Amino acid sequence: MTDGVVQLKVPAIRQLYHWDCGLACSRMVLKYLHPVSEEEFQNACWELKLTESVWTIDLAYLMSHLGVRHQFCTQTLGVDKGYRNQSFYKKHFDTEEDRVNELFNKAESNGVVVKKRSVTMQDIQNHLAQGHVAIVLVNAVLLVCDLCSTPVKYCCFLPVGQKCFCRKPDYQGHFVVVCGFNLATNSVFYNNPAYSDRVCYTSVSNFEEARKSYGTDEDILFVYKES
Repeated sequence: MTDGVVQLKVPAIRQLYHWDCGLACSRMVLKYLHPVSEEEFQNACWELKLTESVWTIDLAYLMSHLGVRHQFCTQTLGVDKGYRNQSFYKKHFDTEEDRVNELFNKAESNGVVVKKRSVTMQDIQNHLAQGHVAIVLVNAVLLVCDLCSTPVKYCCFLPVGQKCFCRKPDYQGHFVVVCGFNLATNSVFYNNPAYSDRVCYTSVSNFEEARKSYGTDEDILFVYKES
């Protein structure tokens, strides 16, 4: 760490669909610290049945499956029933609730490390200062990059070519990889899988608002260099 600045060289990888931001983030993290072949990655996704609905607990299982040291911190062990009526969760809620709760219940026996706790910005900075990275669930509606001329429209999470005429949602879950910070400017660097050509940058206060928004459960998956 030099002069309170950490910027880890995590490759930016763009998501392919509207639903796979978590898998794109996992690819970035794995490329950075634990190279796995594309075949290994695809096999793991197939075995864990990671299809169009990927929760943070799924990403923790993916890391465990690939032998990567991790710790998943969240406010809710399982599914918060309050999300049933949120438009973002509505479509998959009933089928997903049992599946996700089951993953939480079996986490320990599958070597998946889950802790029910709140994480501070200081915790995140300490983690990054050691060269480790983290996948963070944010509300994309609130996260605003200071470097991108236009905010990422939540519509970019729709399938390619689909027009978006809907009203702005209150919550749009999106995964990003946090990869650095600058203490002097009180800012955070992160890779947004909506892009493959840049590192994004925002204030700590904006980042905190987006990651602590209702809907995220303050989910954060810490991933460690040594396994």
